[in-house]
Amino acid sequence: MNSYPHELLVQLAPVMFVAGLDLPPAPSTSAPSAPQSPGQTQSPPPTPTKTQDPFASLVARLRDALQSQRKVSIWAPERTKQFQMILVGKDVRFPPRKLVPPEDLAYASAHSPLSPLTPSSPLYPDGLIAPIWIRKHTALVPSVFVLFLRLFEAPAMHARSPLDPPDPEHERDKTEEERRRDNELSAEVAARKKTTNERGIKLTVVLLATRRMLDDPSLDSRLTFIRRQSGLDSRAALFVLSPVSTSELNDFARSLQDALYETAVEYYTSHSKRVRRKRNRHSQSVSSYNPPPVVSMGVASTRPLRPEGWTVRYEYKMACFAEFRGEDEVALKHYQDAYATLMIMFGSTAILPPRTKRWAEAKVLADAINVKITKLYLYNHEHSLALSHHNSHMRRFADFSRGWGIGEETFEYWSWMARQHRVLAELLEQGSNSSLTFPTNSPPSLAAGASPAGTPVDLDAVRALGLNPSHALQHPGHYYYMAARCTEARRERFLANEGMSQGINAAPGYANEKKADHLTSILELYTKSYEVFKKYSSTTSQGRLTLWIAYRIAHTYYESEKFDVAIRFFERIAKTYRKEKWKHMLRPLLSTWYACAQKLGDVELMATLLVEMIGYAQNVDESITLQEDLLAVFKSSVPVSAKRPLVVDLKESDPLLDTMLVFWTPEVRVGEEAGFQLSLATPTNMDLSALPIDSVTITFSNGYYPVVLQHSPPTDDQVADTAVRLVKVGKLMPEDEDEEPEEISADLRWKPGERLVVSGSISSEAPGLLTVVSITVVIAQNGWTIEMPHEPCVSHEISTLVPRWLTSLQPTRFIQLGRNDCSSVVVRHRPHELTVSLSHQAPALLDEEYPIVIDITNVDERHLDVIVDVLLQPTEVDQAAQHIIFDDQRSSGLIKGIRLGTIAPGVSATKTLYLVGSGAPGDRTLDISIQSTAVQPGVTSKGDDDAEPRSSSSLSAHAAVDSCEKLQTIVIPTSRALTITYDVAYRRSKNAMPALADLSTVEDDFWDDSYGGVAVVTTKIECSAPCGLVVESLKLHRQDNPLAKVLDCSSDKSSDDMFPDEYLPGDVICNVSRISLSPREEQVLGNENITGPGDYEVAWRRILPAGGRGRQSVTRFALPTLMTPQDELIALLDVPSFAKLHASTPIHLTVRNRHSSRSANVSVTLDLDPSDAFVVAGLRNGRLPILLPGSEEKLSWKLIPIECGYVKIPRIKVMNVRRAALPSQGGVSTEVDVEGEAVMVIDVRADWNATRAQSADDSAVAIPQQDGASTILVLP
Repeated sequence: MNSYPHELLVQLAPVMFVAGLDLPPAPSTSAPSAPQSPGQTQSPPPTPTKTQDPFASLVARLRDALQSQRKVSIWAPERTKQFQMILVGKDVRFPPRKLVPPEDLAYASAHSPLSPLTPSSPLYPDGLIAPIWIRKHTALVPSVFVLFLRLFEAPAMHARSPLDPPDPEHERDKTEEERRRDNELSAEVAARKKTTNERGIKLTVVLLATRRMLDDPSLDSRLTFIRRQSGLDSRAALFVLSPVSTSELNDFARSLQDALYETAVEYYTSHSKRVRRKRNRHSQSVSSYNPPPVVSMGVASTRPLRPEGWTVRYEYKMACFAEFRGEDEVALKHYQDAYATLMIMFGSTAILPPRTKRWAEAKVLADAINVKITKLYLYNHEHSLALSHHNSHMRRFADFSRGWGIGEETFEYWSWMARQHRVLAELLEQGSNSSLTFPTNSPPSLAAGASPAGTPVDLDAVRALGLNPSHALQHPGHYYYMAARCTEARRERFLANEGMSQGINAAPGYANEKKADHLTSILELYTKSYEVFKKYSSTTSQGRLTLWIAYRIAHTYYESEKFDVAIRFFERIAKTYRKEKWKHMLRPLLSTWYACAQKLGDVELMATLLVEMIGYAQNVDESITLQEDLLAVFKSSVPVSAKRPLVVDLKESDPLLDTMLVFWTPEVRVGEEAGFQLSLATPTNMDLSALPIDSVTITFSNGYYPVVLQHSPPTDDQVADTAVRLVKVGKLMPEDEDEEPEEISADLRWKPGERLVVSGSISSEAPGLLTVVSITVVIAQNGWTIEMPHEPCVSHEISTLVPRWLTSLQPTRFIQLGRNDCSSVVVRHRPHELTVSLSHQAPALLDEEYPIVIDITNVDERHLDVIVDVLLQPTEVDQAAQHIIFDDQRSSGLIKGIRLGTIAPGVSATKTLYLVGSGAPGDRTLDISIQSTAVQPGVTSKGDDDAEPRSSSSLSAHAAVDSCEKLQTIVIPTSRALTITYDVAYRRSKNAMPALADLSTVEDDFWDDSYGGVAVVTTKIECSAPCGLVVESLKLHRQDNPLAKVLDCSSDKSSDDMFPDEYLPGDVICNVSRISLSPREEQVLGNENITGPGDYEVAWRRILPAGGRGRQSVTRFALPTLMTPQDELIALLDVPSFAKLHASTPIHLTVRNRHSSRSANVSVTLDLDPSDAFVVAGLRNGRLPILLPGSEEKLSWKLIPIECGYVKIPRIKVMNVRRAALPSQGGVSTEVDVEGEAVMVIDVRADWNATRAQSADDSAVAIPQQDGASTILVLP
């Protein structure tokens, strides 16, 4: 930005003059210092000692604190209440507002010394604005004037005794001296107040006083006197400061600015209003100006400033005053208006004739306003608007320049363009160092623009998703790069004009242009661009662009004749260009690199670059020219080290020859020959007939002698001009043979499109991969030896790599091979001959160790070491579990490394694998891998017991091992061996319920089945296997829990007599067990089931088809889940089974209340019919005591039968009577008994609720018993 006046670009802020802070004079021992201007600052003084005046230290620290508040800069987006503080002397003077004094009669009609209407003004008569006007408001005229003065303090008088009274005479003298000094200070302030009032400047006085003075009671009266005498304002005009710390001084500086900021804003607002009134007066006069006669370019005219010029002047002033006030939006509007009017003026050569002084000033002003507008847009994070305005500015002035005769063909045009790009780059760089961030510039995704319904997006919508790079703000490196490119164009135009006639050389600006160091400017701009690009290089594309800038730097060094520096750049850049195949960018780099090598005389580098450039030749003529240059180097120079060949690595560059290696078959066996053909060809746009290729060395995999083709020109009887030549090299010889192969002669000169095919065969006694490692082309002439390694399958862009096999020369015929990779052949061992047999009896049964016999027979001629791996695939059956057992290993997935030992030819080996499935039936899948390794008959490494298991992964790690693998998969169906069914009957207990206050109920071993009763479980186990089973035992394993326990089981006594026994499909085993239930209250309320207290264990064996028996298997069945009874209020009737005629027989009725919270009001009625055959003694009709929750009541009767046989007992009716409240006519309710609910009376002899379940987890529904009349057998 040094191309423009600093005043036109700097960020404006309110200006504050600070006077009265002059440093004390230096000690007499030091040399006298030079005089200093009022506005010039001094270096900080040394640290004061204890003997120095404390106010001297205060002044020095005040100067530092005030000057550190704000620094003058171009980029300052923060809007804080800060001033641009300038330290001045007390006697500083302001520049005059007009040339005549105010008392002159012509003062009213006079103008400012900087006005275009003043003849002595630098802008007379038609100037727009001058940087000195900005300098006046930023350095000569403040908005606030702060004056620091020392408040007089009389020396303190030390009394001889604390009890002595004050001296009246001394006090009077002290008061008079203070008043005299205050009058002098007030006069000084009044004089400065007069000068500031003339300019509308706010004057603020800061009095420096000691801390003792702050406590003086007369301070307030003295301050009031000074304010009134000097005419200071009552607000923010007088402050008192005492010596304080540095941090407190910084706080004072901030508070001083906060107090005076509004006054400064008012100062600049009044200036804006004054300028606006002037602008309105000029805007009312419509331009009726008749253009004067056209004058020649470069000749100044004396015409006055046009109304458009006055508009520009006033709009610019109002923009500056708005910027002083911190109103960026208002400033932006005025800058835009001034810029728009300037464009109108530039559009007419009559208003601004080109190449005149005013025209140049206007261009500078337009550029400065453009920077201001762009900066204000960036302050508001409006990147698109900022870039759009800057591009519009460049586009407009490019159009203007063409009309002025300063188009693209002139260096002035490109100088101005470079200046604009550089200004924008420096502005963005300053902003990025502060708070400016750059947009990511990533276009929205195509999916975001698609319609919700999934309809295709039209073409216009797709275009809208794109982003024009010229419309996207980028980081400063891009604009530094553009400035460098424009500077290069500027240099090119200057050099083109330099050789022309003297008349053109005498064009305006040519003399200054000759002084410019273009190359230094280009290097500076490219270097800055490179550094910024490296800073923002977050992607690969940015990194490539950084390399391109580095290439431009190297090219500039070449233009500057710094060839050694350019070569260092070229070496680093070429590595990446070769690796990423940027051939179009590498070709000019190599050419410039070669030119640098020529200038430095580095012949080896010249030869290396020429060889690489031949590979990048675009046509035949270029390749021949490069070969001629290479031959000239050979003839005119010698290599630095003649004994050591020069190696040119072309592995990442384009090769000299297109190479294609083809093997006839993809794989062969050990000892079998594999035929190959290697094709060496030139593309159709390259001629290598003049290149002195001496030999071609073809190197195969390790263990073989390389094939060396020695150049031999064709004889007369040979056909020299053939497109395809064949060279047969026979079978390749391994290096372990004593006889070395002979060199083979061949024509190693290629014309465009010619091909040399090298045909031969190769075999190996060990397995592995055979291919060509490298192809080395050797150039030799005049002591030069250059080796160029090639890869086996590379080609130029113009060529296409197609694997073809040459079958005939006359005519030439090729067979295209359909394989993807033909450049290598795999040598493998012969497969092993093994016969694998898997024997088993399907289906497998659940819980059975199902045997699978693996029989392996060696039908090969070699001894084979066999290892077996077994993988049990996961099953998709729910609730299914499985595992396998192989030797001493057990796993639910993979068992590796089961060794069968070394199997001789014709010998078999057998292993048994066991599959165990449980849970649910379904298919089980096994993958069996048999790995075999050929071993020598007489070699044994370890015994079978001590041998470490080997797996397929360990064997495959050794490519030379003669190993083979066979895979087999079997699917084994699995079914159930036994099916179980449970029938559960629930009986209520006759045991008495414990009392409510019985403490034994809280003991751990307390058991109460009065509510739960007894569950009778009848178990049926059916043989569901497709084969017979031998059941060896049936046991019930008790697992009593706090809620249920097994009382007894039928298998406890009869199992020894029943088992073992054979069971065929469909046979059933029955078992009965009784379980006592003792549910808790929470189980009853939650209606939770009770887990069965045990499980059945059945031990069985499969009956094999031959009559044998399999391994013992054990199946377990858990007892079913038991239900909790849901009785609330119930009556249990206990009647004996028989009675004696005419003998007394007791019966008992127990009423139980099992409700959790409700009491019961129970009434019992015994209905005795005359036809009943009993005489009853007991309660006929009555009410029981209130039954609390968890309590019971027992009633007894005595019956005397009077008939024999089955006789019905009298009917007993139990009712739960509820009370109901009935309203009466008097308003008082009365409770009456209403008939309630009938309570079920259950004969405990027939209490039997049955359920059925298939397994322990199945849910069961109870079937309640039917309520009927109870009978009793009466015997005589």
